[in-house]
Amino acid sequence: MEQYKKDFIDFMVECQVLKFGSFTLKSGRHSPFFMNAGAYVTGSQLGRLGKYYAQAVHDNFGDDFDVLFGPAYKGIPLAVATVIAYHELYGKEIRYCSNRKEIKDHGDTGILLGSRIGDGDRVVIIEDVTTSGKSIEETFPIIKAQGSSPAAVKIVGLIVSLNRMERGLETEKCALDEITERYAFPARAIVSMQDVVDALYTNGGKKIITDELKKEIDAYYSEWGAR
Repeated sequence: MEQYKKDFIDFMVECQVLKFGSFTLKSGRHSPFFMNAGAYVTGSQLGRLGKYYAQAVHDNFGDDFDVLFGPAYKGIPLAVATVIAYHELYGKEIRYCSNRKEIKDHGDTGILLGSRIGDGDRVVIIEDVTTSGKSIEETFPIIKAQGSSPAAVKIVGLIVSLNRMERGLETEKCALDEITERYAFPARAIVSMQDVVDALYTNGGKKIITDELKKEIDAYYSEWGAR
């Protein structure tokens, strides 16, 4: 595993974004872990987060894109932090764009914030975590509608922070694989839950994931893991 991925896992725990215990998810499932990207609240945290995302975007998609699109609302700070970090790390200017929940009819009108998207633009979508793919159902047509035709704007891929590796509500595949199959662009994560377990089960003297917790995680994936 690359060093930045190991550092990112420690960072999530440090910021209490990734927690272990007993949690009831929106799906009704009872999970031994929970991720809340809303816990990144300080300037230093967002600065570090942007760099981890930038490294993952570069590793997965290279420099062959023009716009980083962060769906409202959590995607907005992610996109801003990451385009700043991308320029610092790789020297390339990437534009950021996001959508509004309501179309603005005065001043800076329209549904978009930040850069406009037009014919020939190549877009990477950035999110915190995807469990059902519902947000992509909303985001995909917004991006495609910015070109003179759907084919005029290319979506290069999707990047999220964590692949939960659990099956969706309707299929045996994980959400990222469902998105890749449905929309024909790669959906990737900075790290997967398997990476998290590998890093924290025997992490020096800390051993954040204890033997007991490891059994609970294994049991959860035995029931809900993607196939």
